Amino acid sequence: MVLLGLIVGLVVLFDLGNKLMTGQVTASTLFVLVWRGIVNGLVIGLAGVGLSMTYSILNFANFAHGDYISSGAFAGWAATWVVAGLGVADIGSLIVLGAGGDVYSSQLQTSVVGAPLAIVIGIVVAGAGAIALSLVVDRLVYKPMRNQDGIALLIASIGVAFILRYLLVFVFGSAPRSVAETPPAVKGTLAGVQYSFGYHELTLVVCAIALMVGVHLLLQRTKLGKAMRAMSDNKDLARVTGIPTEQVIRWTWVIGAGLAGVAGYLLILESGTIAYNRGWILLLLIFAAVILGGIGSIYGAILGGLVIGLADTVSLVWLPSEFTQAAAFGLMILILLFKPNGLFAGRTTA
Repeated sequence: MVLLGLIVGLVVLFDLGNKLMTGQVTASTLFVLVWRGIVNGLVIGLAGVGLSMTYSILNFANFAHGDYISSGAFAGWAATWVVAGLGVADIGSLIVLGAGGDVYSSQLQTSVVGAPLAIVIGIVVAGAGAIALSLVVDRLVYKPMRNQDGIALLIASIGVAFILRYLLVFVFGSAPRSVAETPPAVKGTLAGVQYSFGYHELTLVVCAIALMVGVHLLLQRTKLGKAMRAMSDNKDLARVTGIPTEQVIRWTWVIGAGLAGVAGYLLILESGTIAYNRGWILLLLIFAAVILGGIGSIYGAILGGLVIGLADTVSLVWLPSEFTQAAAFGLMILILLFKPNGLFAGRTTA
C-alpha cells in the first residue's frame, strides 16, 4: 500500500514537471493555483477547528456548524452594510443586504480599502453573532440532550441546521447577492513568476493565521486550554478532578462558533458574494479536513484544511473544475489508506 502511494505521488510530480517544462502549465499559473489553495484551505481549516473542538469535547458531529458559518457571515455583513451605508440608504434595506434591490455594494464601497472600519466591525459582529447563536442553540437543544448518545445529538443538529438555514431565507431571501467590492490587487513579478495578491485574500490569510495562533496559545498556555484538553482525553475523570465541565463546554461553543462566524465572513469578503447555503456547501469539505487531520485534533483540522484546499485547486492542472472536489476527496481517501486515523490521530494539542 505504501509502495502504491509512492508510485502515485511520483507519477503526479513527474507529470506536473513535464507540463511545466513543455509549457502546458506556466509557473505563474501554478503559483496562482497554490495561492488559491492556501487561501481556501485556511478558511476550511479555521472553520474546521471549531467542528473538531465540538467533536473532541462533546463527542458528536455538529451538522449545524455550516449554518453557524452562514449565520455569522450574514450577521457580520449586515453590520458592515449598516456602518458603511449610514446616510446612503435606508437602514432596513441595509440590514437585509439590499434584498429589495434598492441598494448595492457598489454604492457602499464595502472593501478593506473603501470601508476598513465597517469591515473590522463586521468581522467582530460575525464572530459574536455566531457565538450568541451557538449558546442559545446549546441551551435550548443540546444541553437537555447532553447525556444521550452521539447519534441522537447528530440528528438534532441536522434539524437545527435546517431551521437556521430557512430562517436565513425568510429574513434575507434565497437569491445570492454581491456584498463586497473587490479592490485592485497587488501585482508584480518575482524571479520571472507573475504574482497577484488581492487585498481581501491577504486580509483572510492574516486573520486566519492570527486566530489559529491564538487558539494554539489558548490550548497550551491557559487554564482553560488545559481543562479543555483534559475533557477531551477523559470527560469523567475531568469532572471527578473538579474541572467545571459545563463551563468548559460553553467556552468550547464560544471559541468554535466564533471561529466559524469569522471564517464565514472572511469567505464572503474574499469571494464577494453571499448566499444562505454557503456554509452548508462548505461543510462537506470541512468534515473532510477534520477526518483527514484526525478527528478531535485541532492542528489536524488546520493541516487537513490546507491539504484539501490545495488538492481542490492544484487538481485543475489535470481536471475540469467540476471534478476538483472529487480529487480532493480522492486524496483524502488515499491518505487515510496509509493513516486510517488521520494525520494527527488522537492528538488534540499537537
